[in-house]
Amino acid sequence: MALGTATVAYELRFDAGRICLDLLATTHPEERLDSTEVLCAWIVGSGLVPDGTGLTHADPSWLVGFRELRGRIGQLVREAPGHGYDLALAHVNDAARAAPPAPRAVSGEGGTLVRELEGPPGCAALLGAVARDAVELLTDPVARAGIRECEGDNCPIVYLDTSRGRRRRWCSSEVCGNRERVARHRRRAALSRA
Repeated sequence: MALGTATVAYELRFDAGRICLDLLATTHPEERLDSTEVLCAWIVGSGLVPDGTGLTHADPSWLVGFRELRGRIGQLVREAPGHGYDLALAHVNDAARAAPPAPRAVSGEGGTLVRELEGPPGCAALLGAVARDAVELLTDPVARAGIRECEGDNCPIVYLDTSRGRRRRWCSSEVCGNRERVARHRRRAALSRA
């Protein structure tokens, strides 16, 4: 995909189990956050803001901020404390200080309550929400123990394993799981022909 082209919505993944881990998934199999339009689609798709929230004020500096936070969270999730870890931790903690966007309940169609934001969210507020999610994940020993990296070939996706028995092996059963099952079938078929 060329830079600046819009990513189709289904190419953005929201199955890692946490918003901060969904942000990490935006690098695979290639850079997904290649425009402010795609970033805005990710922000809405991740649930950081309700559908219909205006994000027309987003600019390229938002891409820089989200990519930098993504890199720092990746360091904290994938690496043991060492070179650069303290700097990554300080960056995430600084971002987490920003107040997340303020939600409010308003009457929607049929009298149901729907969530909307008090005003247009700023980049720092959205980064703060993602950073807070990372802090929550990384400081919860049970949740942190459930962080897994996909066992699929060349798949760096990190996800939160909440499966029964904590036996989940792939980021997605439909994607990496199917690839593994097909490869296993082909290996068995090749052995039976030999």
